[in-house]
Amino acid sequence: MMMVATDRKEHWEQVYSTKGETGVSWYQREPRLSLELIRAVAPAAGGRIIDVGGGASVLVDRLLDLPFERIAVLDISETALGKARARLGARAARVEWIAADVTETQDVGTFEVWHDRAVFHFLTDAADRCNYVELARRTVPKGGNLIVATFADEGPPRCSGLDVCRYNPDSLSAAIGQGFTLVREARETHTTPWESSQQFFYGVFRRQDAW
Repeated sequence: MMMVATDRKEHWEQVYSTKGETGVSWYQREPRLSLELIRAVAPAAGGRIIDVGGGASVLVDRLLDLPFERIAVLDISETALGKARARLGARAARVEWIAADVTETQDVGTFEVWHDRAVFHFLTDAADRCNYVELARRTVPKGGNLIVATFADEGPPRCSGLDVCRYNPDSLSAAIGQGFTLVREARETHTTPWESSQQFFYGVFRRQDAW
């Protein structure tokens, strides 16, 4: 069943309001693989990065230590973004915080690096996936990179009470579609805070054409 935008927002506000930053299954004390892939594709000097679905993740803390000229975090949950801002204190002023549904947002500006760990696999409706990809195409210029991490084929079929789509290199490439070419792939066994294992697939897609 398709989740409408209002229901989706209410769901994630509830999740972040009732669970601490370390009480969600996707929590990582150190986002090692994301940082490795980001460093590999980041512009040599300056550059812009958006973390889609960044929520309360500590990835933004690490990004502030890198030479990006513009850092943005987009999440549907204002509660999650508030937790990240509070954690960062004065450093939060260096980040652009975007409270929005990625499937409904029309414009976020231009970013050479788009990072998403665990948003895309929640988009079980084809129209939502299409809107996501169209925004990515408007956002990432030719030569830029899209880093998308989802549950792998061996990953769980549900997360946070919601169905998910699981992916491999072929199926994620098909879902991302024309204009992006898979240039690197990686896999990760993520250990949740309650010691269960989840299999993730990471795809790095290079933007090949202009919008």
